[in-house]
Amino acid sequence: MKLILLTVGKTDIPWVKAGLEMYSGRLKHYVRFELREIPELRNAGALSEAQIKEKEGALILKAAEGAELILLDEHGREFRSLEFAADLQQRLNRGGRDIAFVVGGAYGFSEEVYAKASSRISLSKMTFSHQIVRTIFAEQLYRAFTIMRGEPYHHE
Repeated sequence: MKLILLTVGKTDIPWVKAGLEMYSGRLKHYVRFELREIPELRNAGALSEAQIKEKEGALILKAAEGAELILLDEHGREFRSLEFAADLQQRLNRGGRDIAFVVGGAYGFSEEVYAKASSRISLSKMTFSHQIVRTIFAEQLYRAFTIMRGEPYHHE
């Protein structure tokens, strides 16, 4: 089983890249972890919001084929870190398919992506850029594994 962080577009913010690389490296001590970046759409300025979501949605579904989809979405369930670790542990215990955590583009997800997702997670009531979410979520994945292993990273 592998955990995948699937994102729309690449990041060009150096500190976001550095943080993501740091937590990706740490995660590899616990689980097979992969970052998959879907290229941004070409000529997106000529498309409507609905068309962008539809085209990005098709690319998301193709890139996550066979994996359980969990969307990082502002309307998803909010977790405390301990709750997220417990939820992740249950998913890992079930085994089977890879799990793809998906960060959408600027307009969110298409209805088809919502329909295929097994769940949605909200990182906060606040809205974060889809660039910054990558590092924040990678850190939360790392934190979850340290909680599961009883390591001293998380303080409660």
